[in-house]
Amino acid sequence: MNMVPMSSKLQFVRKASTPETIESESAWKQVLDRDPEAAFFYAVTTTGVFCRPSCTSRQPRRENVRFFRSAAEAQSAGFRPCKRCKPAAAQSRPLDKIRTYIEANLDRPVRLEELGRVAGMSPFTVQRLFKREMGVSPLAYQRALRAGSLRKALKKGDTVTNAIYEAGFGSSSRAYDGAQLGMTPARFAKGGKGEKISYTTARSPFGWIVVGSTARGLCWLALAGSSAEAEASLRTEFPEAELRRDPSLSKLVDLAIATVADGKTSAPKHAPIESLDLRGTAFQLRVWQALRAIPRGETRTYSQLAREMDMPNATRAVARACALNRVSVLVPCHRVVGVSGSLTGYRWGVERKRQLLEAESARG
Repeated sequence: MNMVPMSSKLQFVRKASTPETIESESAWKQVLDRDPEAAFFYAVTTTGVFCRPSCTSRQPRRENVRFFRSAAEAQSAGFRPCKRCKPAAAQSRPLDKIRTYIEANLDRPVRLEELGRVAGMSPFTVQRLFKREMGVSPLAYQRALRAGSLRKALKKGDTVTNAIYEAGFGSSSRAYDGAQLGMTPARFAKGGKGEKISYTTARSPFGWIVVGSTARGLCWLALAGSSAEAEASLRTEFPEAELRRDPSLSKLVDLAIATVADGKTSAPKHAPIESLDLRGTAFQLRVWQALRAIPRGETRTYSQLAREMDMPNATRAVARACALNRVSVLVPCHRVVGVSGSLTGYRWGVERKRQLLEAESARG
């Protein structure tokens, strides 16, 4: 990989992994599409500049790009804002000030009074504004960020104890209560070791489908080009889990296909949210439930979905939640498109997204 030497701080950033809240394949497609509703920022290691995905400047080479969840995160990594798209300008909004402050202080509790001083508001107004725009309280948002840090550290191989305290949790019990891993931190750290997941794969008009189910419910539904690739996606997510092929789960594959292909099955009625092991934050669960309410044959933009959730200014947060969906088709994130009607990114490939939408439209 060719890179122009930069500061030691930036050299460290180049070695860091992409934040797990951003799916790199989908994010890169949004950069190529200059998607104005993309919920992240990208930085170019050869120039030291970070931009919005909608920036009209010359697009970089993929190998030189890093993704960040916020402008503050990109700046703290040593990148400077682009003068053309001004990606840091939105940080002047009170909500962005609050979010940035929370993100910078994950190692300790942040009181509403403290956030009020940062934003120039009363604690009550801070709580009301944040919950209205983000769908969760500042405390829940901080817990969700800590949970993300914990998952990332455990996947990197840190010890459970170190990961828990580095993520800002005061104790192991609080980490388990607040991390929403779907299993204990110890099991998650071991790639799901001790977790029993039943699965099956099957061919569909949209590629191979793999479904995985725990005792809590359906936890994985992915699309792939082959049976081996489909199964590999599940093994990558839970490399140490006890996987057992269960042909009876083919009924879930049939349900997913029928939801798209003939419209005779409605996922919200036949697969209630409680039967899905979605493993997300409170806000993400709200978004995924809103996705399931989009009628077959229809689409929404990220901003439309945010408005339908009574959170008109949470477009970027909604887009992030869509990108993290683990149960394709039954949680139909393929029904969300860019503001111009472009397909934008899709975790399982934009061409599959096109096929799903065409099938729903043709038989609607």
